[in-house]
Amino acid sequence: MKAIGYKESLPINDAASLIDIELPQPIAKGRDLLVKIKAIAVNPVDSKIRQKAVNEDGSYKVIGWDAAGEVIAVGEAVTKFKPGDVVYYAGDLTRQGSNAEYQLVDERIVGGKPKSLSFAEAAALPLTTITAWELLFEHLAIRQQGANSTDKSDEVILVVGAAGGVGSILIQLAKAITGATVIATASRAGTQTWVKSQGADHVIDHSKPLLPQLEALGIKQVTHIASLNGTGSYFDSYPEMLATFGKIAMIDDPATPLDVMKLKTKSQSLHIEFMFARSMYQAADMDEQGKLLSRVADLVDQAYIKTTSGKNLGTINANNLKAAHAELESGTAIGKIVLEGF
Repeated sequence: MKAIGYKESLPINDAASLIDIELPQPIAKGRDLLVKIKAIAVNPVDSKIRQKAVNEDGSYKVIGWDAAGEVIAVGEAVTKFKPGDVVYYAGDLTRQGSNAEYQLVDERIVGGKPKSLSFAEAAALPLTTITAWELLFEHLAIRQQGANSTDKSDEVILVVGAAGGVGSILIQLAKAITGATVIATASRAGTQTWVKSQGADHVIDHSKPLLPQLEALGIKQVTHIASLNGTGSYFDSYPEMLATFGKIAMIDDPATPLDVMKLKTKSQSLHIEFMFARSMYQAADMDEQGKLLSRVADLVDQAYIKTTSGKNLGTINANNLKAAHAELESGTAIGKIVLEGF
């Protein structure tokens, strides 16, 4: 099968950073599905792994953690899917990635693809959707309500770094199935327009002090903070703008330690979201990821949620993947970058 891999961790402008290769087609066993990949999306984790992880035996490493495709074979223990089903998923950090024609994936972390989306549009959603869902409803414990409800709650979520893939779907989920007020941060005209289009109630500029901008909106404190990037830069300002017993959830990797004791006097809490935790450690509730992907597919098909696909770079090959990685590393990407077909 065709695949894109590498043997050394190299800068993306190096010819060997990602290479078109041929690998044996895998065989489905146990609870695995064998999926024929139709489309993929690229995430910051792809770039991070490429820059620091190689196979110890010197073989090619294949990465990629967002895919949509068709099930062509199933293991003997599979109960949820059958050949011919179309699916979407983020996969498992410890296994071969989705930058290949075929991929094995545990059925418990797979959802049925939204019927109203193309494969490329669907591939933009899984990793960021799982991350946003777990952050909102498991870590921040935001209250859910019916998608048809117009009730407003007293919850106010500040989404720092909202224009990326996670922020884009997080805003949509919060607006679709919670009553919270959503304040998004974005620093450029294009990203500010983007987060407004995703449903943010207010937009402020994270290149400027946050608290005065909140106060200008008549908001003295927020109840929750989704810190999606720059946590190390903003963390010291969070306790003042966050209510007593407020919650912070982060997904990034600050370069320096955070002084969590600043949260003590207001009994605030810090949570870390890592969407691969369930699959990496074979958690007892691993199937929660498949369930939430199927729930989101229903919300998409009912037009409460839309794809966060921002740019389609064409065919899945090394050159186009290099372009996607380069754009992500530049920090200028808006929404998700997708590729489709071999």
